[in-house]
Amino acid sequence: MNGYQKTHGRVLREHFGIIPDPGQCVIALAGNPNVGKSTVFNTLTGLRQHTGNWPGKTVDNAQGTFSYRKQSFLLVDLPGTYSILAHTVEEQIARDFICFGEPDATLVVLDATCLERNLNLVLQVMEITPNVIVCVNLIDEARKKNITLHIAALENELGVPVVATAARRGEGLDTLRETLYQVSTGAHKYSPRQLTYSPSIEEAIQELLPNIQRLVGHKLNPRWVALRLLDGDKAFLESISRYLEIQPEMKVLQEAAAL
Repeated sequence: MNGYQKTHGRVLREHFGIIPDPGQCVIALAGNPNVGKSTVFNTLTGLRQHTGNWPGKTVDNAQGTFSYRKQSFLLVDLPGTYSILAHTVEEQIARDFICFGEPDATLVVLDATCLERNLNLVLQVMEITPNVIVCVNLIDEARKKNITLHIAALENELGVPVVATAARRGEGLDTLRETLYQVSTGAHKYSPRQLTYSPSIEEAIQELLPNIQRLVGHKLNPRWVALRLLDGDKAFLESISRYLEIQPEMKVLQEAAAL
């Protein structure tokens, strides 16, 4: 038995209808459409899965379980999205789950044949949480097209673990399971590369950080929240109020968003 003992909170139960077993690691599975995300999900979970809808939505929800090294995992398949800036219902679900559902790790699946297009989502997730694993899937298709990927170099640039897979063939899945175990149980910590913006934006972020850290720093990445405020993302403020139940304190963030 390992030392992993995290207890997941009420948000998973009340807002997402997800009730993990005691000690179970929750993994969010994200990715663009058509990157083989469902294949990764099915290969990891086998028949130990069930589907439904996200609470109050008509968007499909799939959950599955698997075990590795005596640790149980609950894999939550998020809607396929190109972004998590919440312009669509699917993007809002994915963003809110990663932000407020407190998954132990987020696994982002990419298509090895069009890596550059997929990296936008990875960078966005990395701004929310440090517990990110990148799965470069369809590596077999990349080989057929004579595409050479330098996985170690990509991992070094991103600052998070990167695993190459061909999920349909089961290639790389053992390494992926081990990496999920290491990250989600906290056995190995990573420091994702932080994007640097223009001097004026960085200055504005620093001005917002003290209030954000005081109000929601215990739950959310303050830098990510600052960026959303600077974007004028009122919907994200509504999500903060709904999920974290801090209505009296929201006036400070709302005033900051109006600046």
